[in-house]
Amino acid sequence: MYKHQQRGLLYEAAVPYGIDLTRQPPSYPTHPEGAGTVQLRLLATSDLHAHLMPWDYITDKPASLGLAQLAPMIRRLRAEVRNCVLLDNGDFLQGSPLGDWQERHGTAAHPMVVAMNALGYDAGTLGNHEFSHGLAFLERALTVARFPVVSANLGRGGGGPLVPAFVLLDRTVTDTTGQDWPLRIAITGFAPPQTALWEALRLNGAVQGEDILTAAERTLADLAAERPDLTIALAHSGIGSAVPHRNMENAAIPLASLPQVDVIVTGHTHLVFPDTQAAGLPAPADATTGTIYGKPAVMAGFHGSHLGVIDLELTNGPQGWQLSSHRVRAVKSPAIPAADPELARLATPAHQATVTAMRRPLGETTHRLHSNFALVCPCATHRLIAEAQLAHWKDTLPPGFAGVPLLAAVAPFRTGGRGGPGNYSHIPPGPILLRHIAGIYTHPNTPVLLDLSGAEITDWLERAAILFHQIAPKAADAALIRPDIPGFDFDLIHGLSFRIDLSQPPRFDAKGSLIDATARRIGQLSLDGRPIDPEGRYLLATNSYRAGSGIYPGTSRPPVARSDMPISDLIAWHVETRGTIGIEAGQPWGFAPMPGTTVIFETGPEAAALRADIPQFSPEVLGQTEAGFLRFRLSL
Repeated sequence: MYKHQQRGLLYEAAVPYGIDLTRQPPSYPTHPEGAGTVQLRLLATSDLHAHLMPWDYITDKPASLGLAQLAPMIRRLRAEVRNCVLLDNGDFLQGSPLGDWQERHGTAAHPMVVAMNALGYDAGTLGNHEFSHGLAFLERALTVARFPVVSANLGRGGGGPLVPAFVLLDRTVTDTTGQDWPLRIAITGFAPPQTALWEALRLNGAVQGEDILTAAERTLADLAAERPDLTIALAHSGIGSAVPHRNMENAAIPLASLPQVDVIVTGHTHLVFPDTQAAGLPAPADATTGTIYGKPAVMAGFHGSHLGVIDLELTNGPQGWQLSSHRVRAVKSPAIPAADPELARLATPAHQATVTAMRRPLGETTHRLHSNFALVCPCATHRLIAEAQLAHWKDTLPPGFAGVPLLAAVAPFRTGGRGGPGNYSHIPPGPILLRHIAGIYTHPNTPVLLDLSGAEITDWLERAAILFHQIAPKAADAALIRPDIPGFDFDLIHGLSFRIDLSQPPRFDAKGSLIDATARRIGQLSLDGRPIDPEGRYLLATNSYRAGSGIYPGTSRPPVARSDMPISDLIAWHVETRGTIGIEAGQPWGFAPMPGTTVIFETGPEAAALRADIPQFSPEVLGQTEAGFLRFRLSL
């Protein structure tokens, strides 16, 4: 039995998400006196991204990932205790070829929701990528969910909730003496308020995001009247700054500081918490004990890499149930791929259809395409993506733009980072299969065309170049890549020649705000041998996510044209049309020379055999890191 909130009013819904709530809640005191000690286990998944089966559709091999891989552990850990609650922290519907197949071809219920029903999830929240296939797809997927999905800060564009702001789970729990007692668990959820902006071109104003802390304070005040014994915040939001500010993307620390919150589940950033290897977290977050402001907190990685486990001990006192002790773990998924039999049976139709689709041949390539060095030199893989976008728009230019230079922006999706040393794209010479395209373009973004000035084109590249540390001349083995900037933010413009001066400070911050008007890293910028005209007009092919981001120049304006065809489909069409791809990376951009300066660059271990692709750096292999990345010394 559960209740939930809509527009600030508590009411009982008849059949939200397929759950029969016609029964009245049991009538018993919220805070029983004389209760013994209650041990309650919370299990949490996060950022599953439609990874259900232990199978990597990109490499077409078994892999230790997915909900079906975690399911035996979930069943075992649940069976160990008398009282257990299973939760999901968002981004469960989209992010894998299986999820994309379901959006395009699936006629039955979403396999992720079916699997979560089978496992008996108690509640979940929305992540930002729940909207990547549009609102109608999300709402259709939730109609079969047999568990409540909540969000306190994502609502409809015209007002009103998308899903309940919170849910009240009225449970009967058994104490250590075997006696049963009532326990009211409140669960609320949050996602980055930028969600509506990131998916703006797909949602068309149908969704709006509210500041997490503003929504939390209102929702927790409403919850106070319901006298919950335990309040859990499902925060699809990472562990960022401890200093609250408006519209924080990663607001887990300020959220945990609110007195009404007892437990917090975090996510979105694909990290693991607690993690003794974590460094640089603000003081309120203890990466060893798994606490934020002393409260239990967990983050369960991504794609089913980990399961969050929080063991709570509750005791009764004058003020009711009190959290007397806790233990937090992020348990790694088993190393050997093995699917839960029940979930494997349920997933078989969609899984097999996805595998078959991913094996479809499209054409051939005469060159090896990979992303191992995409952050330090031109990349043939991304040139292929750019050429596919350009070919699309050359045939569909809107009226009035004849003769305007047409360029294409492409960012690398798979460059290691939080995805680990195996997170790189690889297409060997020979057949190009659909799975290869899924590997180089992993999101369902659609093509968008922007009308930019030459000055905005220059600043676009300046924003991309914040990826790098500022490097002092003559520095020895300086770290090259900033760990706080993801590789997919390195959005370069193909068709232009330029040099990046690493001795200069960045001009922008990660939000696209100007931080140093005198800083210029981009130099020698030209198109077809001619300098870019700051006052000139240029058409830039980009994607729906970037065009709605607001963090790159010109993205706060409406595009001049857009298409509903996913860019991955566009690339596949381009390859099929051409038949044979013979793309070389070329040398349109590079770093400004810094004689006597060396930097350290990390990439996948297979890059040792690919050093011939970066001869301009005189690369030296320095060995592997503890995480498995290969370290190179590059001479600038």
